[in-house]
Amino acid sequence: MEDKRIRVAITHGDTNGIGYELIFKTFDNQGMLELCTPIIYGSPKVATYHRKALGLECNFSIISKAEDAREGRINLLTVFDDEIKVDLGNPTEESGTAGLRAVDRALEDYSKGLFDVLVTAPIENNEAFHFSGQSRYIEDHIDAAGKGISMFVNNNVRVALATRNIPLRQVADTISKAAIIDKCKCLHDSLRRDFRISNPRIAILAVNPKAGDNGLIGLEEKEVLAPAVEDLFVDGVKAFGPYAADEFFSERLYSQFDGVLAMYYDQGITPFRSLSLDDGVSFIMGIPLVCTSPDLSAGFGVAGKGQVDANAMRQAIYTAIDIFRHRKEYDEPMANPLQKLYKEKKDESEKVRFNIPKKKEEQGSAQ
Repeated sequence: MEDKRIRVAITHGDTNGIGYELIFKTFDNQGMLELCTPIIYGSPKVATYHRKALGLECNFSIISKAEDAREGRINLLTVFDDEIKVDLGNPTEESGTAGLRAVDRALEDYSKGLFDVLVTAPIENNEAFHFSGQSRYIEDHIDAAGKGISMFVNNNVRVALATRNIPLRQVADTISKAAIIDKCKCLHDSLRRDFRISNPRIAILAVNPKAGDNGLIGLEEKEVLAPAVEDLFVDGVKAFGPYAADEFFSERLYSQFDGVLAMYYDQGITPFRSLSLDDGVSFIMGIPLVCTSPDLSAGFGVAGKGQVDANAMRQAIYTAIDIFRHRKEYDEPMANPLQKLYKEKKDESEKVRFNIPKKKEEQGSAQ
């Protein structure tokens, strides 16, 4: 790519929701265009309708393909030019499908390497449009070695989810020692590579109230979570817990950790949102595409009223750009580890950056 600025693909979300308001207000600040080159995947007709309804002054350049995007402009890529009805605040199958069409086109362009990061405006499941969620949709439609994991990020805490959005009765059956180890290692790797935390500390939350209360309420803590923590520590992952979720958040223990692994959606997202001041970001870790979104609903109750705060969208863009840069920075030395130099010097301390940490019992014997 010739552009030096990071190319940020942004999908317009449900066309009857707040997506365009978030986008227009975000790029109302000229500084955002100096930071990145936005490519809005949407509809010029729908965008014009929203701009007029909101009374916003926001100019955009219409393009037909991502290769035509230029720096210093809001590039609006025409995903479709159909006449669709815009009824602000009212979810319909047509408006949800229009949002999903933008995601499909963006994923197609990503496979061709036409942008650097993806930020999605909100689409949600409702009575008119049945949808499993953008994170799951993107995970299921991208070529990746493993499944992605949802992480929620703000200035206070990073919370990852050990299970997808499933009925609560299925959570305990879904959690296994192997699954927890796998999810925690994914979180550990993401904290190191995506957030550049060299030796992250991870808290694992209990699945039962009061962390099982010594087996009186449940055995998952003793039989699954605690053994997983022990094995993770042996493998060099600083995992701790399991912690009772109520005490963990009420006593602000999260401030002592770089990441938190919650067992299910409500356990993680409820305290996260209570700690967010319109700055919450959702991130899909564990997949090659850097994909974030503002932690917001489609906002049908306020759509078209000009009341939306765009800070979460700005934070989603900032987070995506930071992660993209961090990955580049992290991966660069891995490409050329200077193996010959290590062999000549025979200095094991030089390999610390690349070595797998020693096992716990090996560390003990060395002392």
